[in-house]
Amino acid sequence: MDIIHNPHRNEGIDTAILRDIPFPSTNSTQVKELLSRCPSSAVTPLVNAEQMAREQSVGQISIKDERQRMGLGSFKALGAAYVIAYRAMIEGESQVGKTYVTSSAGNHGLSVAAGAKAFGANSVVYISKTVPEAFATRLMAEGAKVVRAGQVYEESMEAAKQAAEDNGWILLSDTSWPGYYKPSYRLMEGYTALMDEASAQADTPTHIFLQAGVGGLAGATAAMVRKIWGQDIIIIVVEPSNAPALHSCIQAGDFVFAKGSGSSMGRLDCQEASLIALKGLARDANFFALISEDEGDASATYAALHNMLSTSSGAGGLAGLISSAPHRKTLGLDETSHVMLIMSEGPE
Repeated sequence: MDIIHNPHRNEGIDTAILRDIPFPSTNSTQVKELLSRCPSSAVTPLVNAEQMAREQSVGQISIKDERQRMGLGSFKALGAAYVIAYRAMIEGESQVGKTYVTSSAGNHGLSVAAGAKAFGANSVVYISKTVPEAFATRLMAEGAKVVRAGQVYEESMEAAKQAAEDNGWILLSDTSWPGYYKPSYRLMEGYTALMDEASAQADTPTHIFLQAGVGGLAGATAAMVRKIWGQDIIIIVVEPSNAPALHSCIQAGDFVFAKGSGSSMGRLDCQEASLIALKGLARDANFFALISEDEGDASATYAALHNMLSTSSGAGGLAGLISSAPHRKTLGLDETSHVMLIMSEGPE
């Protein structure tokens, strides 16, 4: 694992592309209110992983287990479905007959499909050719029309954008870019439920390792951590070394398109950061870490040995902790540390 200290901590990155972009929302009140109306909603568990803590030589490991969230098997269930529910139940806009289109590596698409189906809308999900067929099957089971386009996520996103323009569909992305951020701002707001729940389940952590693709989960979580627990917690953002979307921007001090060969950590395999996530994490995160493909695979194997079946994407934060041994002094990790992780998805 390679790490860099975030030189933009507290101040953020002052660059033109981010100036009109909002910081991530920390308003979890509306999210909780809408979740309370959802029959499939339930607070996910926070696991006290005592054996892991002993093996990793830290005082405590708390794992927010998102593998069964709302029956969709991922934290992403809190995002797109929340946007559609907000429009239907708070803004009072009928969703019947509308069509939502997105690009996804799997889990975001499931949330779009489930939310659309619940409120009488349609969904079309573009996936790249590298997305496992198992995810395509799950998307179709939720009522989505699935279209394969492009070799990587960014190419399938371009196809989804074009389809929205050509057909008058509603683009609902989990990332943000210039001119497109209001839907993704609301979507990331849905993720605030994670730390809102965790704050009632756990004592204050000293460290939190957050896996990131475009950065939606990491950005929303880090903003909530600062709101709930303050500035002393060490936040480490973990990405694949082959897809360093946020890491590259932090190093450059500006928004840049990452140069990577692509990662097998499918939901983290992103070369272009969400602007909202980047703006928030440049302010809120302490460190940005890169893990190898082998380190990602090892984390999924390690999680399975502890009866927490996931993927190298879902266990990305755990990979950061396991691989951090050479950097413990830099990160302030020792036998008294309380580490929080998020197991963000179940197995494929």
